[in-house]
Amino acid sequence: MEGRSRLRAVKLIHTVAWAFFAGCIFLIPVAAWQGRFTTVVVLAALVLLEIAILLANRWRCPLTGVAARYTVDRRDNFDIYLPLWIARYNKVIFGWLFAAGLAFALARWQHWI
Repeated sequence: MEGRSRLRAVKLIHTVAWAFFAGCIFLIPVAAWQGRFTTVVVLAALVLLEIAILLANRWRCPLTGVAARYTVDRRDNFDIYLPLWIARYNKVIFGWLFAAGLAFALARWQHWI
């Protein structure tokens, strides 16, 4: 497989992984609204695992380093199929959404107990 094909493969895998974790973050308040708190815990644990991976890699996805082998491009979205502005502010946007989702889930859980 040539470099460009490998870069496309890494970007695709990275985008699918990103979509999975973004989906987890978006589903946390939905599950909380439905009173499915076990689901909230599982989703939050998955996101926290991803955060631990990022922290262990100096706040970068390990796939970024893999993608860097196949291009000299270093724009914020060189390693993923996302618009530049989302790639640039991804951690801030989804960090706040995750925190807000957890706060909402906690408030709903306190209402249920």
